[in-house]
Amino acid sequence: MTQIVNADPAELAKFSELAHRWWDLDSEFRPLHEINPLRLEWIEQMAPLAGKEALDVGCGGGILTDAMARRGAKALGIDLASRALKVAQLHALEAGTPNVAYREVSVEALAAERPGSFDVVTCMEMLEHVPEPASIVKACADLAKPGGWVFFSTIHRNLKAFMLAIVGAEYVMGMLPRGTHEYRKLIRPSELAGYCRTAGLDLHATRGLEYNPLTKRYKLGTDTSVNYMFATRKPVLAA
Repeated sequence: MTQIVNADPAELAKFSELAHRWWDLDSEFRPLHEINPLRLEWIEQMAPLAGKEALDVGCGGGILTDAMARRGAKALGIDLASRALKVAQLHALEAGTPNVAYREVSVEALAAERPGSFDVVTCMEMLEHVPEPASIVKACADLAKPGGWVFFSTIHRNLKAFMLAIVGAEYVMGMLPRGTHEYRKLIRPSELAGYCRTAGLDLHATRGLEYNPLTKRYKLGTDTSVNYMFATRKPVLAA
């Protein structure tokens, strides 16, 4: 039986076209480079990475994957955008990043292959780009070891998020290419929390990611009305 891949071909093509610019700090991916230290530190507050098995789902050009490997994790990045993965692999070779690998495989397929394999699973800025986000959440949960941490980040679906994350970021300030996000695919925190509960993940913490257009700086805070992150954990098996 042929497995249906939970990916939008138009989304894969969109990011593949930009693949050569993943590590250009002045490109469309500049926001990802700027927020990466913030999200990495938040992950490490709950799940220190040294010596851990880490998986980055929807890794793109490997910005977070590379950073986790440099913190001492054995990091695997997966994606279905071939050109982005080649850029990630080339960067790892050029930068000499230790203990990092990349694979072109869906998260559902990897979950069937390697259930319960990872101490830390991250899925950042991806859920709003796939047809079935609940399936991604379930696969991430399946890939985590008992007691393992699973981190998500995405964008709220409300008027404020539409005005700031789509109209403002894409059409006014040009921080992202136009058409990067579709409003109907954005995910409310309550919806993501439901996906996590169904997948058997316990929600431990949430954070909002805020941008100040005057200082052009990002910060983590309690406002989850636009960009937000979840820290969830797979329960430890009873003895």
